[in-house]
Amino acid sequence: MPKLPPLNALRAFEAAARHEGFIGASEELHVTRGAVSRHVKLLEDHLGVPLFRRHARGVSLTAAGRRLLPVLTESFARIASEAGRITSDASDLRIICPPATSIRWLIPRLGRFRERHPEIRVRLTTDFHGDIGFDGIEYDLGFSVEHWTTRAPDIQMQVMFDVRLTPACTPSYLDRVRLDRPEDLANAVLLHETPDHADWTAWLTAFPVAGVDAGAGDDFPNLDIATRAAVMGTGVVMADLELCRDELASGTLVAPFPHLVSGSPLGGVCLLGARDRWQMPKVRKFRDWVTEEAAG
Repeated sequence: MPKLPPLNALRAFEAAARHEGFIGASEELHVTRGAVSRHVKLLEDHLGVPLFRRHARGVSLTAAGRRLLPVLTESFARIASEAGRITSDASDLRIICPPATSIRWLIPRLGRFRERHPEIRVRLTTDFHGDIGFDGIEYDLGFSVEHWTTRAPDIQMQVMFDVRLTPACTPSYLDRVRLDRPEDLANAVLLHETPDHADWTAWLTAFPVAGVDAGAGDDFPNLDIATRAAVMGTGVVMADLELCRDELASGTLVAPFPHLVSGSPLGGVCLLGARDRWQMPKVRKFRDWVTEEAAG
């Protein structure tokens, strides 16, 4: 492979050719006109051909100079662009998170992370279904559930909090349907956070209740919308005690059977990341912050 010319000489020639003279190049590169001239002469000696014609009015490009200029201009532009992209990647933290976890847990807290680490730009995406794969997808971290059967082996995981499920509805719905015993849920409209009814199925597996069909009721795309439907008084949602904390704390929703709390077969809510990014400074800072927030 031929030996490359000195980088400073290439930069000096490219700038001088664009400015059609050494004065403009010296101002751009913050060096003297003589330094530009010496670098250009060094490049010409390296290549063995003149790149400029020197004359009383200044300089003009030779045929060799005209061939070299567009190659260098494009190359320097590509180098600058990629260097800028790499610098941006070092400070951009790309996170993907399910809608309900985003709206009910992450977004209300995210301002505190941004205040603590203003040097990190968080880019949040919420539109996805199922588990997260990182091959070919430009995400640094993702929120998911602890036990997922198809997860790649090179994914790192950090559990944030357990999923704890119990039925919840408005006080007025509780009175109207008369949910005095778990068996009374047979008379209620069950609100499901997913079409597969995994929420109610998990709870009824833990607490078998005669006459209550986990397949019955209304389906919604996520827990946030199912919870909003419950707040409207349309039925009983399988509330996550962490993600539905605000409604339960305010009394907007009440748990008719607070002693009947189950986990989920999918485990707790967790943070995921590719192994090769797990210890990156921006990722580690976010993981540390999530740990603090989940503990609080």
